[in-house]
Amino acid sequence: MIKNYLKIAWRNLWKNKSYSIINIIGLSIGMTAVLIIGIWVKNQLQFDNFYGNKESLYKIWNKYQNDDGKINLMDVTSGRAAPALVEDYPEVEHAARMYWSTTRLISFDDKKIKSKGNEVDPDFIRMFDFKLLKGNDEQALQETKNIILTESLAKSIFGDIDPLDKTITLDNKEPYKVSAVMEDLPSNTNFDFSYLIPLVKAEEYSPNWNTISFATYVQLKKGTDIDAFNNKLIDIIKKKTNSELGGSLFLYPVSKMHLHSKFEQGIPVGGKIDQVKLVAGIGLLILLIACINFINLSTARSQKRAKEVAIRKVVGAQRFNLITQFLTESLLLAMISGVFAVTLATFALPLFNKIFDKPLTFSLSDPTIWLTLIGFTFVTGLLSGIYPAFVLSAFKPIKSLKIFSPSKKIPLSFRELLVIFQFGIAIILIIATIVVRRQIEHAGQRDVGYNTAQLIEIGMEGDMGKNYEAIKSELINNGVAIAVTRIGSSITGSSGNSWGGFSWAGATPEQEKKMGFNLGRAESDFVQTLGLKLVAGRDINYSRLAADSTAALLNEAAVKEMKLENPIGSFLKWGDNTYTIVGVIKDYISGSPYNPVTPMLIYANKTSLFNLIIRTNATDSMSDQLKKIEQIIKKFNPAYPFEYQFVDQKFAAKFKDQQQTAQLAFIFSGLAIFISCLGLFGLASYIAELRTKEIGIRKVLGASVSGITTMLSKDFIKLVIISIILASPIAWWAMNKWLQDFSYRIEIQWWIFALAGIAAVLVAFVTVSSQAIRAANHNPVKTLRDE
Repeated sequence: MIKNYLKIAWRNLWKNKSYSIINIIGLSIGMTAVLIIGIWVKNQLQFDNFYGNKESLYKIWNKYQNDDGKINLMDVTSGRAAPALVEDYPEVEHAARMYWSTTRLISFDDKKIKSKGNEVDPDFIRMFDFKLLKGNDEQALQETKNIILTESLAKSIFGDIDPLDKTITLDNKEPYKVSAVMEDLPSNTNFDFSYLIPLVKAEEYSPNWNTISFATYVQLKKGTDIDAFNNKLIDIIKKKTNSELGGSLFLYPVSKMHLHSKFEQGIPVGGKIDQVKLVAGIGLLILLIACINFINLSTARSQKRAKEVAIRKVVGAQRFNLITQFLTESLLLAMISGVFAVTLATFALPLFNKIFDKPLTFSLSDPTIWLTLIGFTFVTGLLSGIYPAFVLSAFKPIKSLKIFSPSKKIPLSFRELLVIFQFGIAIILIIATIVVRRQIEHAGQRDVGYNTAQLIEIGMEGDMGKNYEAIKSELINNGVAIAVTRIGSSITGSSGNSWGGFSWAGATPEQEKKMGFNLGRAESDFVQTLGLKLVAGRDINYSRLAADSTAALLNEAAVKEMKLENPIGSFLKWGDNTYTIVGVIKDYISGSPYNPVTPMLIYANKTSLFNLIIRTNATDSMSDQLKKIEQIIKKFNPAYPFEYQFVDQKFAAKFKDQQQTAQLAFIFSGLAIFISCLGLFGLASYIAELRTKEIGIRKVLGASVSGITTMLSKDFIKLVIISIILASPIAWWAMNKWLQDFSYRIEIQWWIFALAGIAAVLVAFVTVSSQAIRAANHNPVKTLRDE
């Protein structure tokens, strides 16, 4: 019986090749989209969610309240937090700090490799059970000069030599013994390091409770009530500092960090999980559109299948047998589409990997992949075939065998509603694509506050620190640079944040308690090199003015919040240090280009400056400039390879997440339109086929090709216009909600909906009219010939 069902199903698919091809293409694309999205969603859901003790792993967050009552959160803490929790709270089993990632030169014999790693407390490797291939996690970081390498880094340095207990050198001066080799980090973790070394300078990096420089992780003992424990941490900073210093600490699960890191007033309200749900939902909608094509084409062809159903019923076929037959056809179609989908996914995945954050892979040798594909194909076949099967099997033999059976006209048939649904989804995605692209352009055109062009950033490594003045002098004297400075971190970031503990003339106790700054450390010529705009005062210049060793700059946002009327020459006390405000700079973007600029304090420093900033001479080509810069840097720092970054490119990288969303929206909207048009193409061609004689008669009576084309197209265009009317408010609501995540955002203009609507109508018209014109051009002598 099954063999018979399959044989008949294959004959029907082969007999109606054009409709089969349309359905296979649509289903294949839909299944490919869901397959790739499914791989990505699985990867996202497993982010930092695979540790053996994930239920007890937490990250410490800082919480503080502004004068306006708004609660702000940051997932970095003081270095004092971890030891305090271990010492005072018996619920804590382990605590470990991680300092900012740094790229350092690793040397072994003649091999020199630059790699990124972190300084961590010894307990880190025990808390996060990354697999060690060599070494012991109990002793791996116990000695201050031990180092753990990832497998790929160890291979790059040592080749086939056993790296254990070998000595390597960091930055040509610090010897470290390889104490362990660990597996490479999986793609679904937010950690990003190739080596780990013990943290030994915690006090230097974070001298007090209000200087936050660390990511701090805690492992609680089993059975600990996290809510009760967080309540115990509310006043920990106040108790430890014996002051009214603002802020409190709380623990948040590591397993939720990636997907649930968006907070409002201190309460988690979503995050990346919203994007995961959205992308997964869109993928399913793309597949649903393809299934709708199958439903529409199957029911549209019901007139041809009606006589087949009638004859089968007359000779004794039961409705169950007919339903089984039609479902067999849809399942066969889904299986063929599934094979094509796997092939398409194999080729398309590398392209999607360029969009997604982490590389995605799937192996056909994995039995779970095949089980998933078979189950997925079966569900898709049932979803697309169950409605046509029940509709076609319900035909009455007497009515089906009549030569003509008038039908009652209803305002919108089920098939027309499905077309409206198809194009509604496509229009929503088109509008989303336009809005996302506009938002990115809006933020990209925002005044950065400094001139990013001609700026090069180079890490201060090896002997560059002690030879800085000589390097700066040669760069300027050789005409390569017009200005040079050093800063504490990347231009596009900050050296950290600090709040509370600041005081100045006229400050209220409440201001001193809650005032916070985005911190930056800088050398002389900071303003000149970056091309910042001075609102008042001057640049830091302590290379020529000894008193400027305590100089500082404020931005406009800081002056406004501090309520300073005459900031130049005023003093700002922070802990044991007192700074003289020598200049006020126009606000510039150092964080997200979508958020407002926060108060910033740039203070003079000579000891903790990690980046060399060069403003090159625009009169020469950049390639020539880079060659000259490399020669000068190598002259004073020959042991290190020359590496640099363009500041404008680093700033452009801040738009990566939104550009990813824009690319996905563009791809999905394109797929939705394409699959929808496939369905329209099939419907239009079939309806043109049914109305062949009518078209012939109209031509004989004098109808023009354009008139016939308009007649055949208008019903479809009407459906697209209805979908525009219904989809537009849904798109406005969805995109307006998306834009709420950005403080600096666009307004959704009416022309966006008009443009999306016109595009949808034009695409639909071209699709339908191509078949209508073909039908209208048929010779009426042939179309009216009696059979």
